[in-house]
Amino acid sequence: MSRRDYFREENKLKNVSIVFGVTLAITVIAFIYIFSLYNKKLEENARQSILDLGRINSVVPNTDTSGISLVSQTEDKGINEVQKETAVNETKLENVIALETAKEPVEEKPKTEEPAEEQAPEETLEEVVEPITFTAPVNGEIIKDFATETLLYSETLEEWTVHNGIDIKAPKTTVVVASSDGVVESIKNDPRYGLTITITHRDGFKTVYANLLTAEFVSQGQTIEKGRTIGTVGETASFEISEDPHLHFEMIKDGEYVNPTLYLK
Repeated sequence: MSRRDYFREENKLKNVSIVFGVTLAITVIAFIYIFSLYNKKLEENARQSILDLGRINSVVPNTDTSGISLVSQTEDKGINEVQKETAVNETKLENVIALETAKEPVEEKPKTEEPAEEQAPEETLEEVVEPITFTAPVNGEIIKDFATETLLYSETLEEWTVHNGIDIKAPKTTVVVASSDGVVESIKNDPRYGLTITITHRDGFKTVYANLLTAEFVSQGQTIEKGRTIGTVGETASFEISEDPHLHFEMIKDGEYVNPTLYLK
């Protein structure tokens, strides 16, 4: 080999060495640059994870809330440690998201209440009490009226006296009936009005049937209905013996004598 060829080959080797060196340098620089970018990306992920961790700590108890100090600690850790911590933080973040999702209120469908069965109003049965009414105990002419504030002349006594009832003319043995529903209070021989029956009615009323011939149709304490036979017309009243056969009939309201003609129907 000539000297010229030798230097030519040596130049080629130098050029190859230069090219190889440049290529190697570029490769190293590129690797360093790529590695720095990757490391920077990991750091950004770590910082984001730490921020997320701060959010986790506000929800999940017993978590590290060191905040910014964790950033500085992360910078001193190796890539493997950062990756491990990032994976842990991502797991915690997923747990937080799941927890918050579970807390979201679930819309409940409004319950449709079934209409309650309408209950028919209870009917209050109030007992209707009709006013008491009275009928004439016998049919006949009134031959002596009621008089408590004026005086009437008595043919038997031959004097002017009061008259607490009415005298209804009727033949002897004419049937006498109860003027209204009631209870027989008494049956007695009155020295003035003869055989007398007294009946107690409701609303404070009493009726008195005097100058009777008989009274065996009823007994004291017996409950009787309106129109029930209680006796017969007679002539037993000593104070009215001069008059024609009649029934002496009286009505008492709350202890006071009242005019029977105002109540008889």
